[in-house]
Amino acid sequence: MEAAVDRLILVGRIVGLHGVSGEVKLESFTEPRLQVFRYRPWRLKRPNGGMREVQGVHGRAQGKGLVARIPGIEDRDAAATLVGTEVWIERAQLPQPKPGEYYWSDLEGLEVVTIEGVALGRISHLLATGSNDVMVVKDEVRERLLPFILDDCVRSVDLQAGRVTVDWDPGF
Repeated sequence: MEAAVDRLILVGRIVGLHGVSGEVKLESFTEPRLQVFRYRPWRLKRPNGGMREVQGVHGRAQGKGLVARIPGIEDRDAAATLVGTEVWIERAQLPQPKPGEYYWSDLEGLEVVTIEGVALGRISHLLATGSNDVMVVKDEVRERLLPFILDDCVRSVDLQAGRVTVDWDPGF
């Protein structure tokens, strides 16, 4: 498993334009949403796969959204080329989670096994629901949705071993 500190983490996406001076609208995946502006540098990944590093991004809340100014982007036409671009940072920039807390990105790709040792697959991604987060666990044949509830369904998380142990019926 790739070391957590060596990975890039998706923290936002440029979703539109703001004004004529090159500012962009930003969707933030951080909590709180303005936290995205505290991480530096950003790595901008364009939809075609090209990636570049930028320093000195500034931003603010604007209504229900966020607006960012990216150095070197001085007009609306230049900003328009960035719509759809993803914002990535190095995983090492994130604070260490508290005991019993996990970043979703650290859980994605982990093997999921039952307390009896039956392999259920790997965590593809997680979903937020109103009551609890849900792990999407996939193997070659099927996809399962398991609640991420520590000490109930999720009995242990071992990031070093790359494994999550769950109390789950493999037939379900």
